[in-house]
Amino acid sequence: MGRSTVFDLIGPVMVGPSSSHTAGAVRLGAMARKICGGQIVEAVLTLHGSFAETGKGHGTNLALAAGLLGMHTDDERIPQALAMAEEQGIAISFRSGDLGDVHPNTVKIKLKAKEGQEVEVVGSSIGGGRIIIGGIDQFKVEIMGDYHTLVVLQNDLPGVVAQVSSLIAATQINIAQMRVSREKKGAHALMIIETDQAIDPAALALIKKLPAVNQAMAIEPLD
Repeated sequence: MGRSTVFDLIGPVMVGPSSSHTAGAVRLGAMARKICGGQIVEAVLTLHGSFAETGKGHGTNLALAAGLLGMHTDDERIPQALAMAEEQGIAISFRSGDLGDVHPNTVKIKLKAKEGQEVEVVGSSIGGGRIIIGGIDQFKVEIMGDYHTLVVLQNDLPGVVAQVSSLIAATQINIAQMRVSREKKGAHALMIIETDQAIDPAALALIKKLPAVNQAMAIEPLD
């Protein structure tokens, strides 16, 4: 059994009544923002389970919006997040829905960015302000926001994983863990690599140039 941290025991400093509904929701919004990687102009959020049933009373909608704006869990502006989003020209809407066999505190976030990219992120708040991202677009993933993370969308071809990991290793970056999921054999695959150090920009540039790589992004850990 791993050793508990102070964060695990008492949760983060936060604004709001519930670490799962407030701190976790802020972190979910913030992680979706990082994954999108652009200036958000539209967000459609589908709340599941407890998020849908009691979330508004706990300020979950405000917390999710705050995260999408880049706020931290202790930001005193969280109660004004939706108004601030409107002022910035960001259209945020909420709906309730059944997302299937997932954690009760789960949200699906569909984002559109000014630069043209669109992404769908599914994530859950699992207690004490901790989160897990369980899906990016059609791929199942497992990202908790604790590590520097490299996300690579690739063609499912032999040797791609080795090429990417070699480029990372060449910059003396230690890989903590790696997971690969795919649509089907020979189609598209999504590689998630979590590292102890930040991804070197030069290595990221080389990874993006690999013939089998469609997209690559480096995501910083959550604060």
